[in-house]
Amino acid sequence: MSRTSLKPFNCSVAQTLDIIGDKWTMLIIRDAFLGVSTFSHFQRRLKVARNILTDRLTRLVDEKILERRPAKPGGKRYEYHLSERGRALFPVLVGLMQWGDKWILGSQGEPMLLLDKEKSAPVQQVGVVSRSGDFLKSDAVKFVRGPGAAHRS
Repeated sequence: MSRTSLKPFNCSVAQTLDIIGDKWTMLIIRDAFLGVSTFSHFQRRLKVARNILTDRLTRLVDEKILERRPAKPGGKRYEYHLSERGRALFPVLVGLMQWGDKWILGSQGEPMLLLDKEKSAPVQQVGVVSRSGDFLKSDAVKFVRGPGAAHRS
């Protein structure tokens, strides 16, 4: 099944979803943050079909979100590690996790806690912060055309 490309949209959200908007892709990224790095380990954890996993890993490497490295020098097996571009997805992943903890799982409690390593304390909610450090709600911001907006009449 081929997916419709969102590349024609001059929109950062559409362009990002074109790359990471698939459920398997986000779960691969999640597992990469958890330290999973081999095809077999991804496959075992996700129980995803091999052809789908191959496709998503290839796409993540092509998009420079994961880096593919030989597991051993001269070996035929590879490991997948988050690139700088992939690690920059950390707040996106945490935001999705926190949203799901609150709005989907609710009273069941969080299936996984995210703790600051140094203090062993829960991390703060991901949010949009003003330059002065205040957390902003959606009604406190406005969207305006930026320098990359397509000029349309």
